[in-house]
Amino acid sequence: MTADEDFDLLRNDALLRWQRKLRIAPQEGLGVVRRALFFALVTWLPLAVWAVMKHRLLEAESGEPLLAHFGIHVRCLVAIPLFILAEAMTHQVIGRIVGQFRASGAVADEQYPAFLAVLKDMTRLRDSSVPWIFVISLAFAWTVGSPVDTDVHEMSWAMTGGDFGFGGWWFLYVARPVFLVLLLGWLWRIALVILLFRRLSKLELSLVPTHPDRCGGLGFVKKLPSALFLVTMAVSSVLASRWMHDMVYHGQTLAALKLPFAGFVVLWCAMLLAPLLMLAPRISAMKRQALLQYGALIGEHGRLVHQRWVLGKQIPQNDLLDAPELGPVADTAAIYEAVKNVRPLPIDTTTLLMVLLPIFLPMLFVIARQIPIGDLLLQLLKTVV
Repeated sequence: MTADEDFDLLRNDALLRWQRKLRIAPQEGLGVVRRALFFALVTWLPLAVWAVMKHRLLEAESGEPLLAHFGIHVRCLVAIPLFILAEAMTHQVIGRIVGQFRASGAVADEQYPAFLAVLKDMTRLRDSSVPWIFVISLAFAWTVGSPVDTDVHEMSWAMTGGDFGFGGWWFLYVARPVFLVLLLGWLWRIALVILLFRRLSKLELSLVPTHPDRCGGLGFVKKLPSALFLVTMAVSSVLASRWMHDMVYHGQTLAALKLPFAGFVVLWCAMLLAPLLMLAPRISAMKRQALLQYGALIGEHGRLVHQRWVLGKQIPQNDLLDAPELGPVADTAAIYEAVKNVRPLPIDTTTLLMVLLPIFLPMLFVIARQIPIGDLLLQLLKTVV
């Protein structure tokens, strides 16, 4: 893979450049571990110290203590670090998949200039400061524009004398905005991936109808959702923590959460699978054309075999019968079946697992609140055995 083909979502994006200027990120590499620790401590530690000093961490004279609000801790100590750690995984997976378009031959020599043009356009868009200025502005507008309701339940731990204490203001104007910027930033990056795959799908890709991956040779893209595994887990963890709090302290039921959870699963899956869906029209068109072409080829081969060995006709020398690539009739039938079994969607069980597993893992804590997971698994085991 040449330097021109080496593409990822993070190498020089504006957010990373700004963190490097502030010495938060290293000048070379991503430094995800140190940045994850930094932002976790910056957002959470002042809240905890203030809560300890005001005797509001473990218990409170009125309302609920800080420790009872799982969503705040999960945002700061789980979601924000996961958002940052996800950059390393995305960096590796996206770059490898994009490079594979050329390495696999899906981008032929005649399409190579157009392929490089797509990558250059996407690189300029990735490096642009405008989307990140919009992201930060949106987070700022949400923070400033949201009414500071002193009766809001999530902030009850921070109330002192009818107003917020330092901990409450720190959460509202530091911790939550950092979380919002990272969340919105990942939504922008996902949109960038969708646009990238849309642009790639417009190229005249050199697909192979008989490829064993049953996707015309594009099976390598099935691993794309794994690049966003930690991002998915971060978002799901925040939802699960809020719902867990409502169940523990406010009598929320699992049944009442079915609809919002189903909505989240559908929307998030649609967003992560959208890049792969962009390739479906190209694969479908290849399959339709290949079924006609290979059908005609295999049909002609079968007719010649029938005339020679069943009707006993003398068939003059024919390259089609002697072609080693086709082989006997059984092999030609297998070739046609391979084309017939092409799947328009480059999605398999592993792809879906990489989307659904990080969604459901945090939700197990919510489910276990009302459904004994251990007893359920034991019962299933007894049923199977």
